[in-house]
Amino acid sequence: MSRPEDTLQADVHYDDVEARKYTTSSRIQNIQASMTRRALELLDLNTPSLILDVGCGSGLSGEILSDITPEEGGPHVWIGMDISPSMLDVALQRDVEGDLFLADIGQGVPFRAGTFDAAISISAIQWLCNAESSETSPQQRLARFFGGLYQSLKRGGRAVCQFYPKNDVQKQMITSAAVKAGFGAGLLEDDPETKNVKVYLVLTAGQSAVANTKSGDITGVVENMEGVDVVDNRRQAKSGKGEIKKGSKQWIIKKKEQMERKGKVVKATSKYTGRKRRIAF
Repeated sequence: MSRPEDTLQADVHYDDVEARKYTTSSRIQNIQASMTRRALELLDLNTPSLILDVGCGSGLSGEILSDITPEEGGPHVWIGMDISPSMLDVALQRDVEGDLFLADIGQGVPFRAGTFDAAISISAIQWLCNAESSETSPQQRLARFFGGLYQSLKRGGRAVCQFYPKNDVQKQMITSAAVKAGFGAGLLEDDPETKNVKVYLVLTAGQSAVANTKSGDITGVVENMEGVDVVDNRRQAKSGKGEIKKGSKQWIIKKKEQMERKGKVVKATSKYTGRKRRIAF
């Protein structure tokens, strides 16, 4: 069965017809509501919060956020961003309570640093794994998205991204991009080894949630949950100065990684990277 993100861009696929078909499907409404509530459970918000809904579509997830009762820690205020004008038009017609923003998440998250308490994304980020032109790549789009998302969250803020990876390679690519951006990351699968498997990437921005965690569970959320694969590939920084010599191969690779996280194009690392040229007479 073909996946729409393999053939079309999201704003092309979700035209007026598809946007209305998606929104009026009772099956999709039920699935969307269930996954949004699961994401909220993983966010573990105890007080009304400002939430970014990434790939908000026609506002199905946003409606759940607005309906959270004070007993459940709500209601929450939310801002949704999506690349499809048709989806956002349907959301406006449905008079959703959140503010809506037309934007391509593969170009970043254009909000002031520390704006949001939390973020959710339902069935959206897998679209970033397909290059839309020869000038872009999935790695660059993922780097821009996660880098912008990290900056837009308050330190200690959490994000939960539900997505449908095509394969393990795509799952690893998405998770690695989040970790490179600075997030602590945990992968949670509901209904594993079934055709209804749902993957949740649980992210924590900053180190406030690291205290008292065990077994590398940097998120502080997924500890003791079944079926969780905790991911924290970040190397711990060493104390002291001068451990990486400026101009060395390690220094150059580190600078390249920093540039990639900002979504910039850099030359591939090779055996010649950092090699000293012999003086020509």
